[in-house]
Amino acid sequence: MQVALRKFFAIMPFLFGIGFIAPLIAQSMAALHVAPPWGLSHVSFGLLIGAPWGLYATWRGRWL
Repeated sequence: MQVALRKFFAIMPFLFGIGFIAPLIAQSMAALHVAPPWGLSHVSFGLLIGAPWGLYATWRGRWL
């Protein structure tokens, strides 16, 4: 169980990027009436930003 939790928490920044940052970006853009570029939907643009940011945080161990 400890190994499974350790592996889960190792990828937690990536999951946070997908599960929190991406919807936050999408909802913020929708609330501010900002159109996403390239004809994307708000959610897909949020994932385009949130997923790589989460991967970077997982890889580097920090968000900035």
